[in-house]
Amino acid sequence: MKVTVEKNELQKKLSDIQNIVEKKNTMPILSHFLLVVEKSEAYITATDLETAFREPLKVTAVADGKLCIPAKKLFEIVREVEGDIVLESGDQKWLKVKSGKSNFRLACLSADEFPVWPALAEDTEKMEIDSLLLLEMIDKTLYSAGESDTRYVLNGLLFNIKADGSLTVVGTDGHRLALSTKATGSTLKEERKIIFSRKSLSELRRFLDEEAKPVKMVMGKNHILFEIDSIQFLTRLIEGTYPNYEQVIPAAGDKTIIIDRIALMKSLRRVSIMSKERSSAVKVDIEPNTIRISASNPDLGEAKDEIAMEYAGDPITVAFNARYILDALSVMSTDNILIKLNEPLSPTLIMENESDDYKYVVMPMRL
Repeated sequence: MKVTVEKNELQKKLSDIQNIVEKKNTMPILSHFLLVVEKSEAYITATDLETAFREPLKVTAVADGKLCIPAKKLFEIVREVEGDIVLESGDQKWLKVKSGKSNFRLACLSADEFPVWPALAEDTEKMEIDSLLLLEMIDKTLYSAGESDTRYVLNGLLFNIKADGSLTVVGTDGHRLALSTKATGSTLKEERKIIFSRKSLSELRRFLDEEAKPVKMVMGKNHILFEIDSIQFLTRLIEGTYPNYEQVIPAAGDKTIIIDRIALMKSLRRVSIMSKERSSAVKVDIEPNTIRISASNPDLGEAKDEIAMEYAGDPITVAFNARYILDALSVMSTDNILIKLNEPLSPTLIMENESDDYKYVVMPMRL
């Protein structure tokens, strides 16, 4: 194998796979990527056994071949050299890297050792979704998924795709729940409920940039393939049953607040400075047209703030983890938001004003 590739091209493609290649040495092959050159075309493949990524590489090929190359080490070399890069290998053990007067020799592994790209079953179903729409839905829900929950399904996001093509993305860690619903324009034979890992969607969103483009989803039994331009992103699904999220969403509360989103974010940030770091607990006193937020820490002191808002109900006092509220407010886009409450310890519903596409449910804390 012998190819010439531009530095920026190789650096960009190696950057794309750095978070996918396994950095722990449980399986040395997973810290490598597979470079395949055939018929004057080339592509790279990386996997951590949960997610697999394949992307074409623009090269000038002199000789075909394939090789497993250490991903991190080649990336470090490419960042430091200047000018076009020549990659050459005469066997399955060593790779020569040359750029200008710089020469390197990298120990590699045989391409035969690299995990096989999972084959999707024949009974796949396909749908298409706009990349910006998918990015928005992931951003509005991913933060609320669990990170190390023993209930493994909570460490991912649920994609509930109805037969009419409407998509609901849900994330919950048991203390809060975020839900985003949009129409995709596609239709399916029947409703599907799919659970993706948090890590796989964190990686996928890096390729859903600010330019709108179609994303094709090819759905198999155990894997889903996302096709974005020439990129193929395949991920294994989480097995299990996701909680019934529709039962978690409270009925319309009899206490409804309309408040400026940015003003509330600023107030929560100010007051939570004095809250206990672990719980970020803040007390919220709600009265007609006024909301008072306070925090107290015996070791530090206390903080109080007050904001005007629209509310005409009875006074109520609740407590929240300020970080949980800030997480939701930061992904909303409307100037005003709605907060719907029932009792001090009942689930609280937060929504964007004049839109029910996005819902956030959070459990209050005991005072």
